[in-house]
Amino acid sequence: MKAIVYTKFGAPEVLNFQDVEKPNPKENEVLIKIFATTVVKEDPDMRASRGFNGFLKPRHPILGQELAGEIEEIGKNGTRFKPGDQVFGIDMFGAYAEYKCMPENGALAIKPSNLSYEDAASIPNGALTALPFLRDKGKIQRGQSVLIYGASGSVGTAAVQLAKYFGAEVTGVCSTTNLEMVKSLGADHVIDYTLENFTENSKTYDIIFDTVGKRSFSECKGSLTADGIYLATIPTPAIMLQSLFSTISGRKKVRFAATGLRSAPEKTKDLVFLTGLIEAGRIKPVVDRIYPLDQMVEAHRYVEKGHKKGNVVITVEHKST
Repeated sequence: MKAIVYTKFGAPEVLNFQDVEKPNPKENEVLIKIFATTVVKEDPDMRASRGFNGFLKPRHPILGQELAGEIEEIGKNGTRFKPGDQVFGIDMFGAYAEYKCMPENGALAIKPSNLSYEDAASIPNGALTALPFLRDKGKIQRGQSVLIYGASGSVGTAAVQLAKYFGAEVTGVCSTTNLEMVKSLGADHVIDYTLENFTENSKTYDIIFDTVGKRSFSECKGSLTADGIYLATIPTPAIMLQSLFSTISGRKKVRFAATGLRSAPEKTKDLVFLTGLIEAGRIKPVVDRIYPLDQMVEAHRYVEKGHKKGNVVITVEHKST
């Protein structure tokens, strides 16, 4: 099968389009024929730097987290899926390929019937981050005022739509070129961060969700209501200390979560929930660009510039739903 492989850390050019052995599912696994994947923000980081994916060389030579495709084969103990099922889901590695095996109880669900494979692949990472932050950490309630910082990214576009679904008044903060797109997702108000600093406009919010790790709690504290909550996706040492201190001493709280480390059953339950919202038209995917698998180097170059709108999708094989 074709896959994108890297054997050393470095620039996008370390990614190689090559033939590798097709995997075989173990007794509790399914074999997925992948039709679409994505390049998430973390992928270029793992490609370029030692750390999360090894130090001397990559522990997992095939990157790729989100996927959408079709079940081709099930292990002998498989009961959850059947060959031909159209699925979407997320795993830590291995989606930059034509085939991937996943545990049948992994973070995998039947694809929304009204989405293409390309659109479906763009859903899990952003939505599975935004949903637990807003629902579980932020305890979002109808009528609250919520500010989403970084509203045009993968997490931000999902967060704007989910906050509206939960009945909040939503303010999205993004750059000039993305204002209309964020409005189209349902934001009640938009702020162009190149022209206005929201922390200086005297408005307060019940939840401030920094999806990109650009604003600190100390900067945002004055813009929170008396019992407001600041949500941070990047758990820096300062955020972790502030979270502990605010829990003990203050009404205004800091919350962070390693949403990617949640259990597969939790993620699957949320994928099913999100599927219902998507099929009801409450959430829609946001796709910036689409590249074929053999143009992964160009896709990585684009994503690591830090200006993508929503998601960058990779087509592994063109197929209609």
